[in-house]
Amino acid sequence: MKNPFLNNEHELIRQSIREFAEKEIAPQAYQLDRDEKFSPYLTKRMGEMGLFGMCIPQEYGGQGLDSLSFIIALEEIARVDSSQAGILSVHNSLGIDPIFHHGTQEQKEKYLSDLCSGNQIWAFALTEPNSGSDSRNSITKAEDAGKYWKINGSKTFITNGNTSITRGVTLQTVTGINNGKKEFSTIIVEKGTKGFSAETIHDKMMWRATNTSQLYFNDCLVPKENILGTKGNGSKIMLKSLDSGKLGISAIGVGLAQGAYEMALNYAKNRKQFGKSISNHQVISFKLADMHMKIELARTMLYKACWLKDNNQRFSIEAAMCKLYSSEIAKEVADEAVQIHGGYGLIKEYPIERFYRDQRMLQIGEGTSEIQRIIISKYIGCITK
Repeated sequence: MKNPFLNNEHELIRQSIREFAEKEIAPQAYQLDRDEKFSPYLTKRMGEMGLFGMCIPQEYGGQGLDSLSFIIALEEIARVDSSQAGILSVHNSLGIDPIFHHGTQEQKEKYLSDLCSGNQIWAFALTEPNSGSDSRNSITKAEDAGKYWKINGSKTFITNGNTSITRGVTLQTVTGINNGKKEFSTIIVEKGTKGFSAETIHDKMMWRATNTSQLYFNDCLVPKENILGTKGNGSKIMLKSLDSGKLGISAIGVGLAQGAYEMALNYAKNRKQFGKSISNHQVISFKLADMHMKIELARTMLYKACWLKDNNQRFSIEAAMCKLYSSEIAKEVADEAVQIHGGYGLIKEYPIERFYRDQRMLQIGEGTSEIQRIIISKYIGCITK
């Protein structure tokens, strides 16, 4: 049955990205995960496929497509490998988008073309060692130093922060105190800037083929013109970017669940017990039916949120609901898929083992499930000031 949110172009995008993911990403996914290795080659290939900057106008090197096109591409990459989907999601939603929407003409011309090509990637730094869900507890500071901002502090759990092709990072900093409250601004810091260093975080459970880093700023001087947007507007820029980031995480959740479901369905049809395929046993068929239903519900909610975004309507609450539901059903589907595989689901030779680990990121990244429930609770009037 045709999805009412999709047109022929969307279907062609899905088909082409699915073929690319199965042909080029799937054969490398196991080894990259095992070796905990970021792949500049696959990143460049995704760039050549036009996956970076899909929603950026062509004048800046992008494809000029709608948000739904990007979400479909993310789904198809995550159906095969969440690590590559994570690189793609963060770079587009949290890296490129803030520069396009809030950057000066000079900043757009300086960065966007290279960032849309896949030859370079960008990071988004909000989380600090003592500031996660409470983003306003950030203490990384940028002081006025004449022609420069002098930055001191650190960030942690930053995707794309320390690769061989990382161009730079956008970070939230404290730039002053107004009426007893912190003033936040976002500032662009290029890799190689004196006083800026990064360390890769190793031995992760999930998304092992992405780069996750800690960033350090020690009297790091960056030009005043590196501020993104206006001084004091940083928190709004970050939170608005996170709404788009939540749609990206939602797409990864839907894609991962789809891949896990397809693996479980195929296994169940071919695995025979008690004289017939286990898919014929009601306990297994009902699991698969529930998995299919949950994926379709999550996908429909996600596509509606994309429609709202593409039609310039508010989508913050929809983004929170999508992010919460997609990440939760990814967990449920991956868990049931492992159960259907039995002992084989516990062996790294079977991709479902990687999917089971990778889904755990989704309930934490871009705002935990608990934070999404707080957002929704406020929206329906449960929580008042």
